[in-house]
Amino acid sequence: MFSTEAKTPRILAVANQKGGVGKTTTAINLGTALAAVGESVLVIDLDPQGNASTGLGIARRQNQKSSYHVLIGEAQLDHVIIESAIPRLHCVPATIDLLGAEIELSDLDRKTHRLADAIGRMRQLAHRNYTYILIDCPPSLNLLTINSLTAADAILVPLQCEFFALEGLSQLLKTVERVRTTLNPRLIIQGVVLTMFDKRNSLSDQVAADVREVLGDKVYQTVIPRNVRISEAPSYGKPVLLYDHTCVGSQAYIKLASEVIKRERELRAA
Repeated sequence: MFSTEAKTPRILAVANQKGGVGKTTTAINLGTALAAVGESVLVIDLDPQGNASTGLGIARRQNQKSSYHVLIGEAQLDHVIIESAIPRLHCVPATIDLLGAEIELSDLDRKTHRLADAIGRMRQLAHRNYTYILIDCPPSLNLLTINSLTAADAILVPLQCEFFALEGLSQLLKTVERVRTTLNPRLIIQGVVLTMFDKRNSLSDQVAADVREVLGDKVYQTVIPRNVRISEAPSYGKPVLLYDHTCVGSQAYIKLASEVIKRERELRAA
């Protein structure tokens, strides 16, 4: 077992401007796998759909404080954190209020740094000590995603094995470069994870080969397969690792967590 030694959390934005690529599934299951090997993990749900929250079994409550209230300055990040059923895994839930956040943020000071500032204040409190913070971004390149990239140390990109995968990825990489240049010079690409891989489909193999040719070792060796257990788990309010830890989907996310930890260890050593 490897545990992160750094005193400050490693902040990873899980992002792709396309929907349906396994972004939220990756955020909650990678978070669960990291917690399972001893890491302390916070998942911040910044998607108005709130699927990361419900996928971790966090029920929506009336008048619930959420990531929206943190961004507009009505709540401290530390005060909206909810414990999940998974030991060492906590969540900042999202609510539908985030749909209006873009407009409200546009009139606020440091509109692109609201999340970074909130995380910074939480770290100063010291009694919240996470080794990883995973931010589940909305499926668009809006101000919520820009806030995530500004707060993050690195971006993790789930990429569905489909025909237009690389076309969509190029736009995201341009956004990452703009954020690095203007808002967050430390931002790097932690890795690209191929999702919904179907070994029976030759297209999946071709897409995987094309992505690896373009991005090289930025692409994780682990691929996330199409797996019915992964699809079923959210309806039970559970990550797939809790729903069926023996299925191929669960095993893939455990391997992905190992790769993420290995890359972080290599980055620190460098």
